[in-house]
Amino acid sequence: MSLEQLIQKCKKNDAKAQSELYQLFSSKLFAVCLKYSNNYAEAEDNLQDAFVTIFNKISQYQNKGSFEGWLKRITVNTALQRYRDKSVFSIIHEDMVENVELEIDDDNLSMDYLLKIIQELPNRYRMVFNLYVLDDYSHKDIAKMLEITEGTSKSNLARAREILKKKIENYKEVQQRQSL
Repeated sequence: MSLEQLIQKCKKNDAKAQSELYQLFSSKLFAVCLKYSNNYAEAEDNLQDAFVTIFNKISQYQNKGSFEGWLKRITVNTALQRYRDKSVFSIIHEDMVENVELEIDDDNLSMDYLLKIIQELPNRYRMVFNLYVLDDYSHKDIAKMLEITEGTSKSNLARAREILKKKIENYKEVQQRQSL
């Protein structure tokens, strides 16, 4: 069955088609949930909530743009909704933002380590970092999604980069000492 046929059947609330759509996209969307969740269990909850929303809103999908992109947008918004309600973002004036550059050009850093330290960031920093750096949203879009100001988005990104930079520097120092 083609994706278009599957979507049409899901629009008619066909349970078998919904199950097939879930099987087709759940692993990719779970990876998205992991980026925006505190832990594995919360990511599972976010995935479940995202699919409930997807099935409730699938009739709104008009075959314009990527279906996978549409699914991802719903999944990100579902995961972020938990944080919008908690007010985890502190308001920062834009003139207080320092621009911290984070350059990762070291072959000694594994992707697992990088993902681990990103996951360890405080929620407000992790959300902005993931949206800006990994998912390529603008500060304007992030501010709208998270119901914060653009300055707060920029500040949280700068602070996330600063934390990651320090962790990477510490990691490199430990690696250097161990190699001596």
